[in-house]
Amino acid sequence: MAVPVPARAAAVGGLAGFWRQFRRHRTGVFGLVVVAVIGFVALFAPWLAPYDPFTTSRAALQPPGTPGFLLGTDHLGRDVLSGIVWGARVSLIVGLAAAFTATVIGIVVGAVAGYFGGWADELLMRVTELFQIIPRFVLALIVVAFFGSGLVNLILVIGILSWPQTARLVRSQFLRHRSLPYVDGARVIGMNPARIIFAEILPNVLAPVIVVASLDIAQAILLEASLGFFGLGDPNLRSWGGMLNTAQQYVRIAWWMSVFPGIAISLAVLGFNLVGDGLNEATDPRLREGS
Repeated sequence: MAVPVPARAAAVGGLAGFWRQFRRHRTGVFGLVVVAVIGFVALFAPWLAPYDPFTTSRAALQPPGTPGFLLGTDHLGRDVLSGIVWGARVSLIVGLAAAFTATVIGIVVGAVAGYFGGWADELLMRVTELFQIIPRFVLALIVVAFFGSGLVNLILVIGILSWPQTARLVRSQFLRHRSLPYVDGARVIGMNPARIIFAEILPNVLAPVIVVASLDIAQAILLEASLGFFGLGDPNLRSWGGMLNTAQQYVRIAWWMSVFPGIAISLAVLGFNLVGDGLNEATDPRLREGS
């Protein structure tokens, strides 16, 4: 009964049409390449990293280009390149898992609010607004400081604080779709609300949700790096934010300790943001018609 999703992409020839539209957005393609490279590095970190990221040596504070240490070493003689490579895995795990958590929460809240309306809508939207006005980074600092900075805690904290935007988007889409003929038809044949929500309406509103999810990944990576910069990252993992935290005391004498992790964070955030822009253009019929 419902049109399979992504419905808007299917209207221009399925995945092939979607890709034709996406590749017109050159910055989106560039972002996709950046994300693909970071994903490759994260996936094959054990084979790409020259050393264990925590292995120390006597070659402390060696500049980039030192034999055996392409990007130099830190104050403990740890290889900066190895830290960058393993940090990619941490950032992607946190970014993807936190964005997935935020998307699931946002879909459930937005779908219930938009489909049922009434008191459920009022209650859920007030809760959503409450989460929106709370300074996310400050609350994340407090929660992680109290409950620990393990990887799971980081993912849950970032995910739980990032869902309101998705919830509001899903709610607006459900408000528009719940009165369309295909939904009325589903009610007439006796389909229960849960099936209407998840099997009929949701597949038709996923395209913009995917766009928001890609942006949530970038925000999650940046928030995780910020927490790591303040020393609240997982101490058992080598992360880009943790590398920046270590580099603070050596900025003047070892610039490479902060510059290379900073570049990695910037590229990751930029890549996912550009992918989000490309997805937005490729799935928006108004932008397609004007192109």
